[in-house]
Amino acid sequence: MEQIHRVRCGTVNCYIIQNGSVAVLVDTGMKKHRERILKACSPFDIRLIVLTHGHVDHVQNAAYLSEKLHAPIAINREDVPLLADNTLQPLYAQTPMGRLMHFVSMRNFRRERIPPFSPSMLLKDGDSLNAYGICAKVVALPGHTNGSIGLDIAGHSLIVGDALMGLPRPGLPLLYHNGAAMRASAARIGGLGARILYFGHGRPAPRHAG
Repeated sequence: MEQIHRVRCGTVNCYIIQNGSVAVLVDTGMKKHRERILKACSPFDIRLIVLTHGHVDHVQNAAYLSEKLHAPIAINREDVPLLADNTLQPLYAQTPMGRLMHFVSMRNFRRERIPPFSPSMLLKDGDSLNAYGICAKVVALPGHTNGSIGLDIAGHSLIVGDALMGLPRPGLPLLYHNGAAMRASAARIGGLGARILYFGHGRPAPRHAG
């Protein structure tokens, strides 16, 4: 049975999905945390790096970790342009905390560089990770970005990236590019039934059916 290991990188979470000795890394954090992530990956044969979306706080270490782990990188096609410029999909906020996060995010988008890389795979809704030793399917969850995706793992857990956030409590993301798509993705997550939700920001939390 797949196990999920949370790697805390400041306010961002990366995840290792493990099945025996093989594993998939989900998101890569920012440069200052790259050695922590590499160490967390060291016990496993990392077969693939999946990026839930293209924002710098989730992808900055992708090129570095891909080289160190000899693992290909996968992302949704819609977010590939963000790897060159995170401002291409404007973000919006409606709450005071969201506006603070917007300020911090925009500063990071301007200051932080994403080392260039070319994804080896372009993931779409329904794609399976079985070929990489993990029982998981890609779930398209646009809204935070156009190409945001999650991973439904063996019907018991769901890594949602920033389609939902666990800060300050589980709910809609504080930042979004498309509000209607964001709400539709949240409804889709609810329709999947009982899952443990793993957020890009915040602690994992169960979601019960019904």
